[in-house]
This record gives sequence, structure tokens and C-alpha cells, in this order.
Amino acid sequence: MNLKRLFPALLLTVSSASAQPSTDGWLDSLIRSGASAFLKQVLDQPDSFRYQVIYTRIDRDRHNRPHFHSYYLHMDRNLYFNPASTVKLPAALVALEKLHALHRRGIDRDTPMVTDSSYSGQTAVAEDTSARDGLPSVGQYIRRVFLVSDNEAYNRLYEFDGQAYLNRSLWRKGYRDVRITRRFVVMDEDQNRHTNAIRLVKDGRVAYYQPPAYNTDSFDFSQPVLIGRAHYDWKDSLHAGPMDFTRHNNLPVEDLARMVRSVMFPASVPRKDRFRLDAKDRRFLLQYMSELPRESRYPKYDTSEYFDSYTKFFFFRAGRSEIPSYIRSFNKAGWSYGFLTDAAYLVDFRNRVEFLVTGTIYVNSDGILNDDRYDYEQIGFPFFREIGQILYRYECSRIRKYLPDLSEFKLDYSTE
Repeated sequence: MNLKRLFPALLLTVSSASAQPSTDGWLDSLIRSGASAFLKQVLDQPDSFRYQVIYTRIDRDRHNRPHFHSYYLHMDRNLYFNPASTVKLPAALVALEKLHALHRRGIDRDTPMVTDSSYSGQTAVAEDTSARDGLPSVGQYIRRVFLVSDNEAYNRLYEFDGQAYLNRSLWRKGYRDVRITRRFVVMDEDQNRHTNAIRLVKDGRVAYYQPPAYNTDSFDFSQPVLIGRAHYDWKDSLHAGPMDFTRHNNLPVEDLARMVRSVMFPASVPRKDRFRLDAKDRRFLLQYMSELPRESRYPKYDTSEYFDSYTKFFFFRAGRSEIPSYIRSFNKAGWSYGFLTDAAYLVDFRNRVEFLVTGTIYVNSDGILNDDRYDYEQIGFPFFREIGQILYRYECSRIRKYLPDLSEFKLDYSTE
């Protein structure tokens, strides 16, 4: 495959604020030393593929405490990528935090949640046929978000959080460049600023009522982000010229990596920056970040469509073979507009290997956005698989002074 023919520079018109990208020579050398000719071609075209990778090595001390060292490949926090479904991770974390504050009312993640329609374009929801009891809840939406990256479930979490509460919660934790402004349904900016009235119902009574909300906060849209040479709008009309992502969701790669690390290793970030999760909610989150669709009973999925690696890109995604039982990826992936992204904590219980890796790539050889013709299978998924395998082989071969005790991450997937 000649990737230079697929991605001539003229196909990409991109405008965004960008600093000099950061690359650690050691990581670049490691990946290139194990790379196929295909991967080397991709690595040689960072401007076309807009790839960014963070690999974090974990070393345990004699008390099993983890110590982290991160390495970067073409990292530039100002280089825009569309985060797609990775924004579902912070939406789920903030929803669990919000529920935590309601525990005193006897409310938890399984409390039925009724969503009302309160403004133009909104949808009312009073049932969820995927749930064991047929009722919607924050917990069931989180299951769906991580198991198969369900968009409707994300929309309900976005509405429960509220646009203002969601973004303010993240900003307070130091994620100042994160911007989550959109549901995953056709809505204009005003409609996305409005969120639904919500009722949490316990024992037949309303235990918590959240009125409809409107976000008056300002977002920084001062840096234009224009990508591609043409695009289709939501009415399927083709327009010459790039697609404007200036007002879309934004989640820098470094911030996404830090969120995953803060979930997997809460003590590794300052207390004020941690997500307020109790032990049960964190374990619940870890289960569904790592559970495979075939292991789920509620929801139940068609595994011919939702195969093991459906949302697991690093190391696995290209191909549909089963993931070995001794390997788990605790992750959140996303794909949209030709962008593929994954943020993962990978663990091999048999060989006692662990590492964190986050990456993104843009694969759109025709330069047309919203045409559903992207190079995911040909370039994107193989890119993630190969980089994941190179890092895994390195981790299996390197000498550790202390092998990790990974029992904290061994979960029982036979129960809901």
C-alpha cells in the first residue's frame, strides 16, 4: 500500500493553533525498530495522519506502589483531533460524581432515571429494554457507553450532568482545555446548551428532581479548526471547502490519558484533581471499561456485530479473533470523521505486564468529511494494533526490579 499516494498534502486543509510537537527519541526509536514497512510509512507522514501517542511505563516499588514515566510521539495539545466517543469517559465520571452527592437520599447508579423532553429537539425516555428491570438508569447508560460506545446512552449522561456542570467539573480538576458542548444527535448550539428535566424515582416516588437547565457559560472558540477539502452537511449536501470543527467537542490527548490514569491509579494525581468515586462505583467503572460485549447479559449483544475488539484498538482491533482471557484493556475508544482514538490501561495477568497508552490518528484519504468513507480498516486499526503489539513485546522483555501485584484489576465478569 502506497500511503503517500493515498495522502497527498493537497487533500488536507487544516487551520488550528499548533506549537512544536514533542517527540521522545527513545519512543520513536523503539516503535520504528519493530515497525513494518506500512507503519514506517505512516510515521513518516505526521502532518497527513495527525497522529499522537503517549506511552506510560509503570514501575512498581517493593510496596507495589506504581511509579510512572511518560514518553511522547508527536504530541501537540493544540493540534485538534475530533475526540468522538472518548468524551463519554468524562461524561460517565461526572455522572457518578453527581450521584455520589445524592447517596444521602438513598439514590445510587441503579435508581431509575426518567428523562423528560423540556426543549426543542429533546427526547423523553422512561424505559430501557436493555436493562434487567426494563428501566433506564445512570448505571445502565454507563454499561452501554463502555461495552459498545452507545451514543444514545451518552446523550442521557450528558443531560443528567448538564452542559455547565459537566464542563465546570472538569475545569475544576485542571482540564481547562476540555470542551464538551455537544450530544451525538443533530442539534444546534442553542439546543445543546439546553438539557432536559430529569427525575430519579425510588419506591414509586420522585427522590430527586433536576429541572431543565441552560448553560450561560462562555467557551473559547477563538482558534479556528478547519479540516479537509470538502464535507457533507447533516442534510447530505456536499460543500466545497473544509469542515469547521471550531465549536465541536475538544479533549486533548494528554488530558484523556490523565483521565484514564486518574481512574486506574487515583493516588497518582493530586486529591483535588481526582474524580470523587467510592470504592463500589470505581469497581463498577473498571468492570465495564474492561468487559467484552460477549460477557454482558444486560445488555445482551449480537457478538457477530459487537465482537471482542469492537472498542479495543490498541493491540487488538484489526481482526475479530477473541481476546485472550489473561489480557484486559481498561479503555475508552472513539471514532468519527476519520479520527480514531483510544486511551487504555493494558494488563497481562499471566506475564504480569502493565502499561498505559493513548493515541489518535486521522485517516481520510479522499479529504471529504462526513462521507462515511474513511480508512479505518486499511490504516487506522492496523496502526493501533501494531503500536500496541510493539509496546507489549517491549514490556514482556524488559527487566523489572519488582513484578506488579495486579490482583486489584482481576474482576469477576460472570455477574452484573
